Amino acid sequence: MAGLNNNANDIKISPPRWLLAELTYACPLQCPYCSNPLDYAKYPDELSTDNWKRVLTQARKMGAVQLGFSGGEPLTRSDLVELVSHARELGYYSNLITSGYGLTEEKIVQLKEAGLDHIQVSIQASTQELNDHIAGTQSFNHKKEVARLVKKNGYPMVLCVVIHRENIHQMPEILAMAEELGADYLELANTQYYGWAHLNRDLLMPTKKQFDEAERIAQAYKEKVTGKMKIYYVVPDYYEDRPKACMNGWGTTFLTIAPDGVALPCHEARSLPGLDCPNVKDHSIEDIWVNSKAFNFFRGFDWMKEPCRSCDEKEKDFGGCRCQAYLLTGDMYLADPVCSKSPEHGKIQDAINDAASANLAENEKPLVFRNSRNSKSLNLIADIND
Repeated sequence: MAGLNNNANDIKISPPRWLLAELTYACPLQCPYCSNPLDYAKYPDELSTDNWKRVLTQARKMGAVQLGFSGGEPLTRSDLVELVSHARELGYYSNLITSGYGLTEEKIVQLKEAGLDHIQVSIQASTQELNDHIAGTQSFNHKKEVARLVKKNGYPMVLCVVIHRENIHQMPEILAMAEELGADYLELANTQYYGWAHLNRDLLMPTKKQFDEAERIAQAYKEKVTGKMKIYYVVPDYYEDRPKACMNGWGTTFLTIAPDGVALPCHEARSLPGLDCPNVKDHSIEDIWVNSKAFNFFRGFDWMKEPCRSCDEKEKDFGGCRCQAYLLTGDMYLADPVCSKSPEHGKIQDAINDAASANLAENEKPLVFRNSRNSKSLNLIADIND
């Protein structure tokens, strides 16, 4: 499809290219920076195998070519191999985004035979003590073994380490660990502050000095391993003066399906008020993508307020992240405060100052970990406040 037309706003709509299938919110890990919603315990239902197959088929028919199986932990789904096989039949390039926890060589072989193209394994730190503390699960040695098995079975070794204040001091050791594991690709993903990470922001955000030193080390190492390992260093929004392009443009490229079937323009979008996000149980993917209120909400530029509306960079960054604007200002229509042109940019500096002044006693671990008990407690607090 070259393009679709929505008569309601006369915007030429490109078809989705990237489908993120969040198969489940279940996860054996309890990472305090998890991007799952704080209230995920409210959504225990999961799409059936047949429903997921229908979603994959409809999205592929529209033009989606890249497919990510994510969660939670997608390995907790007993039908994962079946879904991978269906994706291969449809012609997707499929990627498993996993903690690696519970992944065996037998399962890797099954996924390979089913047609899985790519496995990304996350590790929380370079030492067992810190990894297992952050993950809330004894998983470090198993993760390293999984990384070796992934490479042994013919996959590129793709390693992801989320960087934050608790592990940023380990940057040299993290890089050395990735090289020792034979990583072909290393993503150093500085924490972006949504979901559980936003809840724990003051305790997770590195100081500017810490960030600058870690970036210097990573960039130097990148030169050292040129031609051997590719390193992707994802700069945190808070330390940039321009926002990243929100989903490459709202409703232009990315389609996320939550475990319960809710279709989202981005994985955080269900936190925004008034979007009325549709469910794939009730609507086709084409109807959702073209006609739903949620996917048209921030398409184009008519929704923008100043300074975005008259900004000569709006076609580059689309005003930045709508979810971040809402989290920081309470108004999802405002310019992303990350932008130095935003009247609300001071909120970013306030957050940086709060993080720098956070008083963490030695060995104190005051983080709120992502688990069902904490999710239910936060739901209760929110209900009381409402």
